[in-house]
Amino acid sequence: MDRVRLAEFLRTRREALQPEDVGLPRGARRRTGGLRREEVAALSGMSTDYYSRIEQRRGPKPSEQMLAALSRGLRLSAEERDHLFRLAGHATPPRAPRGDQVSPGMARILDRLEDTPAQVVTHLGETLRQTPPAVALMGDQTRHTGLARSLHYRWFTDPAERLIHPEDDHPLHDRLFAAGLHDAYTRDGRGSRAAAIVEALLEESPAFAAVWREHPVLGPACPAKRVRHPRLGLLELHCQTLADPDRSQFLQVFTARPGSPTEDRLRELSPIGAART
Repeated sequence: MDRVRLAEFLRTRREALQPEDVGLPRGARRRTGGLRREEVAALSGMSTDYYSRIEQRRGPKPSEQMLAALSRGLRLSAEERDHLFRLAGHATPPRAPRGDQVSPGMARILDRLEDTPAQVVTHLGETLRQTPPAVALMGDQTRHTGLARSLHYRWFTDPAERLIHPEDDHPLHDRLFAAGLHDAYTRDGRGSRAAAIVEALLEESPAFAAVWREHPVLGPACPAKRVRHPRLGLLELHCQTLADPDRSQFLQVFTARPGSPTEDRLRELSPIGAART
């Protein structure tokens, strides 16, 4: 716990918040801007003495419940809340999942890639949106429902899903998908969708359980890969990834080395259309 920086952070956020921001009257006798300590305490559901001691660097270590109350009272952003927890010596709390809506920034970029294999996926491997060339390359991955929406889940439970990559590459993908779920489970915690996928796979897939026990760690977010296409043959692709600020969504763009046979074949994806659906 960093008492000095915690106190300074709370003070700066208290002074930056105006009475009008939280529905309080300013009053004619208020001489300075910002909220008073007693106002922050009331908004956070704690005593003025307790809050004052923290800001004066002499209070006890706040519990996670108290920090959550302070975050609400001070109207902190998610990033500010995480910073507050770290200053107080606690792990940052999990964030609520965004859902299936592609972020506006990702959507604008994807709209400009209509002639390129590209897609937006979640940190669980759930495909939210694809360009037509991406559908032609890998099939319509947005059609799945339930746990099967996650590519991580399908990889270990649906034999047809594994046909897209050469068999020699399967051990690499086993580790990549298991590492992705380890990362998601650590981030989202028990009771999350990530936890549900992990629990289902531990019951349904001995192959997943074996790799899971090794605790693989994520490397590149989207490494180079070989894809076997039914009409174009074996494609050697590079994957460039753009992460949204909260790392809940990723834009994947598939390219080929200039002048390579794969680059020539990728140009045929648009005429092929949804051949893999």
